[in-house]
Amino acid sequence: MSLFYSFTDYDIIQKPTWVGFKNFTELMHDELFWKSLYNTFYYTLFSCPLGVVVGVGIALLLNLKVKGMAIYRTIFYLPSIVPFVASSILWLWLLDPQFGVINALLENLGIPGPGWLVDPQWSKPALILMGLWGVGGPMIIYLAALQDIPNDLYESADIDGATWWQKILFITIPMLTPVILFNLIMGLIGSFQYFTQAYIMTRGGPNDSTLFYALYLYNNAFSYFHMGYASAMAWILFAIVMSVTLLIFKSSARWVYYGGE
Repeated sequence: MSLFYSFTDYDIIQKPTWVGFKNFTELMHDELFWKSLYNTFYYTLFSCPLGVVVGVGIALLLNLKVKGMAIYRTIFYLPSIVPFVASSILWLWLLDPQFGVINALLENLGIPGPGWLVDPQWSKPALILMGLWGVGGPMIIYLAALQDIPNDLYESADIDGATWWQKILFITIPMLTPVILFNLIMGLIGSFQYFTQAYIMTRGGPNDSTLFYALYLYNNAFSYFHMGYASAMAWILFAIVMSVTLLIFKSSARWVYYGGE
């Protein structure tokens, strides 16, 4: 039905009127459409690689044989199960430019804190920083994959005189690549649908700097009642996500290692 509605003028109340490709044509000339697409790609381009790096890094630390490690693992995992609404309200307080904890800590270090969510240049980096707080979900998957790597590989590397960095680079990372591929694809799909935090914290501001694609789609559908226009946006989003996912799958043959192959 959404595909049908994408070719109609539909406001939910009245019957849909067939308009052909008019919605898609108007989208190509809609500045906010391109702005929301840019914001979404910006967020995806930085948040996904950072999420992988931070997730793997924390998993490596939590895989060490240290007393009380179960407590540390629980602490790092807890933020990922906090509801988005609660975490958004918490981060509104943390990122407050005048009374926020982060700027207070920066001030103690002699660094002037940025405006974060009220500054168009810092609003997207602020949301990316907030996203790293919930990296516990992927981290658990990385941790499980780390514990599945055979110790024989590390023992052989020790005999050959490999350093800790060489073991990470030539054993750990290659053995983690299937899990990295999975988390990367899930992260990409999630980032292209980024909505809740932006809706609660900024409503797309300031200056549309956090008007992400899913938020603009929602506004068109349920604020402006341009349901046909929003349906067209949804199918364009589907095409983008599908294309990027297929591209990553196609490239995975060059960098993903599967044991036994």
